[in-house]
Amino acid sequence: MAEAMKGLKRTHRCTEVSKADCGSTVTVMGWVQKRRNLGSLIFVDLRDRSGLLQIIFDEKDIGAEGFEKAYTLRNEYVIAVVGRVEMREGAVNENLKTGELELRATGIRILSESETPPFPIEENSQTKEELRLKYRFLDLRRPDIQDKLMLRSRVAMEVRNFLTEEGFLEIETPILIKSTPEGARDYLVPSRVHPGHFYALPQSPQLFKQLLMCSGYDRYFQIAKCFRDEDLRADRQPEFTQIDMELSFVDVDDVIDVNERLLARLFRKVLGIEIQLPIQRMTWQEAMDRFGSDKPDLRFGMELHDVSELVKDCGFSVFTNALAAGGSVRGINADGQGSMPRKKIDALVEFAKGYGAKGLAYLVINPDGSYKSSFAKFMTEEELHALVEAMNGQPGDLLLFAADKNKVVWDVLGALRIELAKNLGLLKKDDYKFLWVTEFPLLEWDDEAARFTAMHHPFTMLMEEDLDKLESDPGAVRAKAYDIVLNGTELGGGSVRIHQGDIQSRMFDLLGFTKEQAQEQFGFLLNAFKYGVPPHAGLAFGFDRLMMLMTGADSIREVIAFPKVKDASDLMTEAPGTVDEKQLEELCLSVTEEEKDENQGA
Repeated sequence: MAEAMKGLKRTHRCTEVSKADCGSTVTVMGWVQKRRNLGSLIFVDLRDRSGLLQIIFDEKDIGAEGFEKAYTLRNEYVIAVVGRVEMREGAVNENLKTGELELRATGIRILSESETPPFPIEENSQTKEELRLKYRFLDLRRPDIQDKLMLRSRVAMEVRNFLTEEGFLEIETPILIKSTPEGARDYLVPSRVHPGHFYALPQSPQLFKQLLMCSGYDRYFQIAKCFRDEDLRADRQPEFTQIDMELSFVDVDDVIDVNERLLARLFRKVLGIEIQLPIQRMTWQEAMDRFGSDKPDLRFGMELHDVSELVKDCGFSVFTNALAAGGSVRGINADGQGSMPRKKIDALVEFAKGYGAKGLAYLVINPDGSYKSSFAKFMTEEELHALVEAMNGQPGDLLLFAADKNKVVWDVLGALRIELAKNLGLLKKDDYKFLWVTEFPLLEWDDEAARFTAMHHPFTMLMEEDLDKLESDPGAVRAKAYDIVLNGTELGGGSVRIHQGDIQSRMFDLLGFTKEQAQEQFGFLLNAFKYGVPPHAGLAFGFDRLMMLMTGADSIREVIAFPKVKDASDLMTEAPGTVDEKQLEELCLSVTEEEKDENQGA
């Protein structure tokens, strides 16, 4: 094997061989997927990133030495084969792109041998994810994973092409930046030359892209690496990729327009799917009232109904107490699920408790029109009938109600409608429902800090008509912010930025920043704003989430080459790891052992 590639040159990938090549001699290279020994003939399925090609080894064509080499082949050996393209004499494999062809080998070279892999290299692997991620370099050989990553590459190219055509400039921003306490937790990097000082890894290029607008670059984009030290979920990673952009001299409609056309192009050119433009828009308030979520899934109905007015004088204390405390009573109609067993209804109640509910009230409309309910004895027949009518209830339906503070009711019913849709098989991956959610609240109250915090970031512009409420009723102020949602997942979001110094000062005051604190944390941006800043706005897509939805994957780990697991570790490289004492000394750092809880077992 010392000769390796000497004298060899690959002419085709496996599935680049076609009928037009019949009779021609070609050279292919790849991994042995499967070997079948029929005595006088040996068949090998050769795999590369393009797919499979069947190779036939016959001693008459390849000679005794070549046939002996073919006999020694095992799965995942890397080989080069020279041969003649022929139509298959045996059964055609209609599932393969090259299913009508085979390569009759006239030469073989074993480029690399392989140990037996710890799991089969096959599509839709049933191997546990932990094992596959430990051997990610093998897992990445699986055709379904390779298809997803190749599609990701194609999407990135289309993004670059489209945005370049639209006048955007691709500009890189720094990875080592200054830490800012607002938002998620930063990853910190100690500085060797500035002992006791730290860089942060960027959660987004936000401040730098605004500076680029100050610098006159007009339209910027970047496929940017970002970092957040936060708890992980199926659609989160500690390091992730954004399609990031910023535009000058624009307002909300301009940003939405260019991004709608970007999405339409990606889905048309990559998936062959036409997105109907313009994409539907919905205010944050409407989304919460109808779906209990600021990222509603529009693939099914089951919308929320506010029945507070109907039940405010009823005899059911769970409803009336919630209303007396300033909350609401809302419900959803699980259409046709009135026959759901009590055990499953109880499971839904427990599910709701996980989102803050004290319980769920339910009402079944029997096929004969009578009612079976957890609260029927507290209400009159007329009140029950009015409630069913308000919920558009029909015989055979199951009505579910939550009563609490608005936020709890929204959280509970928003999650419950998704859980019911999963159980009922209503979430079809190839049904793409886009939505813009607009007019988010500018601020949200932080009980722990006892102050308002920015729902997006401190540089988000508010709706001009709400300016007079900024100090008098800050919780009612709406932001010029917008999120793009696909099938219940937030794909991206952005806002028009504050570019007027007086409004920015009022915003900092409201958020509890002193002038000194604002200058210390954001001085470079505030200084830049003194020298003529254009109105500007931007948006960032979560590239990994976009690819998860475009490929139908269940997790963004499937569309990232080397992902982390839920505790932010890399099972393959075993990162994070310890470093030696000398490195710590150079950084003026020391590591102390975490004290163990005395109440914990040995």
